[in-house]
Amino acid sequence: MTEGTTSAAAEGVDTLSRLEQEGEIAADYLEGLLDIADLDGDIDMDVEADRAAVSIISDSGGRDLQKLVGRDGEVLEALQELTRLAVHRETGDRSRLMLDIAGYRAKKRAELSELGAKAAAEVKSTGEPVKMKPMTPFERKVVHDAVKAAGLRSESEGEEPQRFVVVLPA
Repeated sequence: MTEGTTSAAAEGVDTLSRLEQEGEIAADYLEGLLDIADLDGDIDMDVEADRAAVSIISDSGGRDLQKLVGRDGEVLEALQELTRLAVHRETGDRSRLMLDIAGYRAKKRAELSELGAKAAAEVKSTGEPVKMKPMTPFERKVVHDAVKAAGLRSESEGEEPQRFVVVLPA
């Protein structure tokens, strides 16, 4: 192995262990939150796309966990930010941790991917740009990925919280 290859491999291991540590800190924080709220849920940790991913799941269908998702995922977004702050407090590093509760984000990701693919198909057939409704950063990222997978390009325009995706012809 060359020195560059060894260095890159070590960096990959360091990144993985850092992300696993973020997941552990987040899991501890969320376990405490579940205890305080007297809610049942299991914590699942993973590393996806160079970020720690933590999910709260329930064997009982997750009706209680819906309280932690809130309307349109608003409570989930807030909990994700609080969890990221807890990780930052422990590590001193900014976290890009992704939190999912009761499969909300996974379901939303599938819906948004389909929405992005439909917008791309419309742009391909009409040749005209398509402006989408305002979305959160997570939602915009999923749509951008779906548009890219369809072979087109997209941009975000506007100011938060009214920032939206525009799908452009190739």
